[in-house]
Amino acid sequence: MILSALAAVILTTSGLSDRHYGRGAHTDTTTDVKPGTRLQIENFGGEVVVEGWSKDAVHVYAEHSARNLVEVGREGGTIRVVTSGRRGPPLTAELKVQVPRWMDVRVSGVYTDISVQGVEGEVRAETVRGDVSLLGGKSYVSLKSVEGGVTAKGTRGRIEASSVNESVKLEDVRGEISAETVNGDVALAGIVSDAVEVSTVNGNICFGGEIHDGGHYAFSTHGGDITLGIPGEPNASISVSTFNGEFESGFQAKLFEHQGRRYRLTLGKGGADITVESFEGTIHLNPGEEKCE
Repeated sequence: MILSALAAVILTTSGLSDRHYGRGAHTDTTTDVKPGTRLQIENFGGEVVVEGWSKDAVHVYAEHSARNLVEVGREGGTIRVVTSGRRGPPLTAELKVQVPRWMDVRVSGVYTDISVQGVEGEVRAETVRGDVSLLGGKSYVSLKSVEGGVTAKGTRGRIEASSVNESVKLEDVRGEISAETVNGDVALAGIVSDAVEVSTVNGNICFGGEIHDGGHYAFSTHGGDITLGIPGEPNASISVSTFNGEFESGFQAKLFEHQGRRYRLTLGKGGADITVESFEGTIHLNPGEEKCE
């Protein structure tokens, strides 16, 4: 939600030869761009919403305190949107930015919620105290938060998603996946990938998706449960390890136990490699798709 407030604005775009200052007004400016131009946003606190559209232009709309400055400028092949304080650290600024769908986007903040949707270029979004969400996205995607949740849906391409104290949720993702958190759960639903690596320390892991012949899949947690839902008739060699937890499987497969609490299963021809480790939690292997909500 864009907040109503007094604003002080500095605008520097390719179409402006001077710097313009305003009081009691919002930032509302549009800059034409060529393919290959990138966007970089740095916002200390507040919400940043980035939306893809059909125009070859970047439209920036912002409302913020009169003690804040918002600068929109071009540096080489990059459009930069930066918030700063007139005196002392910057306060909250609410930004909505529309960009060409092909544009690479990078957003960073501290007390910042970040939402990106409808873009097809590379996406990098990082914050300390805030949530990060992505709808769509192609190519390479990196989503990071320390004290917030991370979510992505409908992504096509390689994705890295991480949080420290909240959950990571990925849905309808096709491509290589790396997902991790420390004190949160990881949920992956509707996944189509031949390379998945998931880890958490004090959380549960849920995976629902296709297993591809020749693929590599690794899931590990220390203090949580792991549930894998595998549809169809997969070909996989599965290595399971637990110390104080239990192991449950709904598959009719050859099961080999060795070295105490270590197990190995072979499904079909064993074409994919799956490793599952939980120190204290229960490991579930289930036929069929898991919703992983």
